Amino acid sequence: MIVLLNQIKRRAAQGQPSLGTFYELGGTAAAECVGIGGMDFVVVDTEHGPFEAESAMLAVMAAERRGCTPLVRARDLSRPAILKLLDVGAMGVIVPDVHTAEEVKQLVEYAKYYPLGHRGYAPTLASAYGFSDYAQNVDELFSTSNRETLLIPQCETKEALEHIEEIVSIEGVDGIFVGPYDLSVALGKPAQLEAPELLAAIAHVLDVCKRHGKLTMIFSGSPENTARCLKQGFDCVACGMDSMFLIQAIQTYVADVKKRLEN
Repeated sequence: MIVLLNQIKRRAAQGQPSLGTFYELGGTAAAECVGIGGMDFVVVDTEHGPFEAESAMLAVMAAERRGCTPLVRARDLSRPAILKLLDVGAMGVIVPDVHTAEEVKQLVEYAKYYPLGHRGYAPTLASAYGFSDYAQNVDELFSTSNRETLLIPQCETKEALEHIEEIVSIEGVDGIFVGPYDLSVALGKPAQLEAPELLAAIAHVLDVCKRHGKLTMIFSGSPENTARCLKQGFDCVACGMDSMFLIQAIQTYVADVKKRLEN
C-alpha cells in the first residue's frame, strides 16, 4: 500500500514543530545524514545549490529512506522549475523571489491539480509511476496531491511583504517561508537581524499566516534564534545548511584537540 502523507502538516496539526536544514553539499549520503541526525525535513536547494531535477530526485529519495520529509526550493518561478520538482517526489516546493499576488496565483496554477490549478499529469515517481493506491482514481490523485504537497512562497522581498495578506489568502498557498537575510536587505537593513523593522515584519508575516491557518517557516542560523522562532510560534525552522554543520563540527573537533594538547 503506497500512501502520500506529509508529516510536516501532521506535526503542525498536533502542535509539534519541525526542524530541518538546507541541502547544499550534494551526494545522497549527505541527504540521508540529515535524517539520521534527527531532522524532520530537508530543503534541497536548486536556487543556490548545484542541483537540477535529476540530482534533486536522488536527494529526495535518500531523505525519504531516513524518514525525513523532502522539500525542494525552486530555481525560479517558471512552470518547469515547479512541475519537475513535484514530479520527482518533492513533498513541497519553496519558491524564492516572489513579489506579487499575481505571481503566486500563477504558481498555484503550476503546483496544484484541478480544481485549484492546472498542474500537468503524468505517471511519475511522485505517484510511484501511477501505481500508488491513491493514483488509481484521478479524483483521489488530484485531491490527495493537492492536500499533501505544499506550495510555500518565500517572503523575502519588500513587495511580497507589502502584499502578504493577499498572498497568504490565495487558495492553494499552504504557507510562507520567511527569508530573514534577503528580507533585511529589502528593508534597507542588510544582515541586521535584530533590526526593529525586520523583527516587526517577521511578526507581521507570522500573524497573517496564523490568522489564515497557513504554515509558517523561517531560516535560522543559530540554536538560540531557532529556539526563539519556535517560541514565537513558527511551525518549521530551517536551521542553517548541511555544509555549515559539517564545517562547524570539524572546527569544534580541531579546536578541542588543540586545547587538549596545550594542557
